[in-house]
Amino acid sequence: MIFRQLFDSVSSTYSYLLASRQGGEALIIDPVVDKVDRYLRLVRELDLRLVKAVDTHLHADHITGLGALRDKTQCITVMGEQTKADVVSMRLADGDRLTIEGLALDVVHTPGHTDDSYSFVLPDRVFTGDTLLIRGTGRTDFPNGDARHQYESIFGRLLRLPDPTLIYPAHDYKGDTVSTIGEEKAFNPRLQVKSVDEYVEIMNSLKLANPKMMDVAVPANMKVGLHQDEIARRGWATNANEALVLAGKPDVALIDLRERSERERQGIIAGSLHVPYPRLQENIAPGGLLHELVRSSGKRLVLYCAFGERSAMAVQAAQDQGLTSACHIEGGIDAWKRANGPLVR
Repeated sequence: MIFRQLFDSVSSTYSYLLASRQGGEALIIDPVVDKVDRYLRLVRELDLRLVKAVDTHLHADHITGLGALRDKTQCITVMGEQTKADVVSMRLADGDRLTIEGLALDVVHTPGHTDDSYSFVLPDRVFTGDTLLIRGTGRTDFPNGDARHQYESIFGRLLRLPDPTLIYPAHDYKGDTVSTIGEEKAFNPRLQVKSVDEYVEIMNSLKLANPKMMDVAVPANMKVGLHQDEIARRGWATNANEALVLAGKPDVALIDLRERSERERQGIIAGSLHVPYPRLQENIAPGGLLHELVRSSGKRLVLYCAFGERSAMAVQAAQDQGLTSACHIEGGIDAWKRANGPLVR
């Protein structure tokens, strides 16, 4: 496995680049916008293809790099389903798996620092965001924080991992880079409590100042979605009500860009072809499945995903390949559901 721990000294943020092999797919966890060029240089040097950018939670101390990485690489942006961010390409739930070629991370909802805090687990390590830090824990005094929830996240979820499991947090302010579950059980002062009430008392008495960038970072990080207006202006979009009519036409091919786990959880539009977004380019290129489908049958491609972000990028790519009748469903399955569109499981 390729693994790189990257540091932003301004916000004391750790970001993590992972891939299963040189030349393969990669994902990055908790990127910082000011370091995006550095990440992309490293991706090029290691001959990787960035396919997912993930935030463990809505950050208050720096502006996320999710949007910038998406715009530069057309990667999928990922957060937990509770996030207040306007649009991310994929929203994960507890028990899901975050996957790229050769790697699968277990998704664990660990609220407390924020209500949308998630941790990601590999067999030998866990990325804990701001939930469990090295010799500390994330503050719980933000409006959507909760010390009791964090206690359960830590004691009920994270500390049940094997003691040798490596801990990689989203921040460290003392220069530490890694710990283990066993070390934190033994030496983390906030974990030496006998009850949830004792933990809540500790967290409620911290009296910490707000992060310096909080007033800037939080609003910015809630507006990371790809603006789909330009795609609509070019005539490459259809709303959910219009899509309900198109779905039954014989000259239309509905193309589902989501991953299998999303299809299983959210349902599918009947009759859709499944072409996961990471496989799009090979399918729309000359000789590819979708390119040949359009060429041989004249069908119009109607692309959709969870929230319209992946499909907006996909319709631009399809147009670039000469598939000029292609369009996408604005707002994706989320909008389809709100229009009472039927789904099958």
